Amino acid sequence: MTGTSGGRLRALRSPRTALIIAITVTAAVALTVIGMTVGSGASTTHDLGKAKNFTLSVLGDPGKHLTLGSFAGRPVIVNFFASWCGPCQKETPLIARFYRARQGQVTVVGIDVNDSSSAAQSFVHKSGVTYPVAVDPMPMKTATAYGLPGLPATFFLNAQHRIVKRVFGAVTQAELTSGATLMKQRDR
Repeated sequence: MTGTSGGRLRALRSPRTALIIAITVTAAVALTVIGMTVGSGASTTHDLGKAKNFTLSVLGDPGKHLTLGSFAGRPVIVNFFASWCGPCQKETPLIARFYRARQGQVTVVGIDVNDSSSAAQSFVHKSGVTYPVAVDPMPMKTATAYGLPGLPATFFLNAQHRIVKRVFGAVTQAELTSGATLMKQRDR
């Protein structure tokens, strides 16, 4: 080896260079993951698969259970949230208003993930939630089954409970409206 190439190899082995490379690779991976999940609420034309059925306790009434199957034949918006989630604190009141404005025309189910019952109850009350809410405590089997990268996450299901759209991150009014339309269009 020449002196120049040996110097380059030593430079690549230095702790500072290794740290810079590690940071660059980590940032690239993080941006790729964020790009694939957060804000990916655009309509998709490919099949996102059948939604996983769940049976969860109702928030505030652990003796009652809520299942996706109980909404058979109806399109459903399934929203995963938690009281401690910053984006959820902005999104949940928006979904509550959307639901109230379309009472009877759209079904929404909230799933509170890894939260204390008292904090969750206070949060949904303060947010104006009137749709059914279930709880998914640790080990968060339902959130895991849906492959959530984080909270919030919203799934739009047609009447056959096939996922026609999903949004990872806070959903917008436009995404709610377009998702609800897509749910009905894909029923046929």
